[in-house]
Amino acid sequence: YQDDQGAKVLLLLGEVGGTDEYDLINAVKSGRITKPVIAWCVGTCASCFATEVQFGHAGAQARGDMETAAAKNKAMKEAGFYVPDSFDKLPEMISKVYTDLVEAGDIKETAEGETPQVPMDYTWAKKLGMVRKPANFISSISDDRGEELKYCGVSISEVFSQDLGIGGVLSLLWFRRQLPKECTKFIEMILMVTADHGPAVSGAHNTIVTARAGKDLVSALCSGLLTIGPRFGGALDDAAKMFADAYDSGLNAKDFIEKMKKT
Repeated sequence: YQDDQGAKVLLLLGEVGGTDEYDLINAVKSGRITKPVIAWCVGTCASCFATEVQFGHAGAQARGDMETAAAKNKAMKEAGFYVPDSFDKLPEMISKVYTDLVEAGDIKETAEGETPQVPMDYTWAKKLGMVRKPANFISSISDDRGEELKYCGVSISEVFSQDLGIGGVLSLLWFRRQLPKECTKFIEMILMVTADHGPAVSGAHNTIVTARAGKDLVSALCSGLLTIGPRFGGALDDAAKMFADAYDSGLNAKDFIEKMKKT
């Protein structure tokens, strides 16, 4: 910025810790920097603490008296820097230095350019009714634009009149065509079989995974059977053991139920 003809004032905001500010002081004293420098080193509140405090990040901690914010501000002020009495007075110092340079003729004020027109916020424009949000998606399967809903070109009235059922509807929506009756019946059978627990139980899950891995039917079936245990498929065995233990211990049915509720 010293070599930039457009920069008339240098502004430095330092911090507690480190000695970079002293490098700038030496540059001013040696004549390398000739432009006015406004400076302030943050962390002057460190003197309020009994021990050294790290401010914000690594390195923001004084290691010796020279690295304190107060010592740096004092040294910069003695070197001819424009140093305010506190951080709150930094804007006033910037304004004063700028005004002095303008009055001295070092800075020639120019008229500000025309402020660019900021586009209206979309949310606000939408509330005013000036714009509308486009559709997020377009479905090529179901169509409700006409008087009657259509699934892949088949009207909803035809779906009911032809008794396509759930399997037929899923064939239109998922496969985009009307599958044969055997296929739609198979889809409905799958739904009926999995309606209770779905495909998430361990036996069904393992069977599906094994089949998808390319194994034969027997291997897939066995992998599902191997997961039968207390938490899946084997609950009846555990229930029988609990009934037997209750009978042997002389518990009546009501006491047994209350006991199991608590466990």
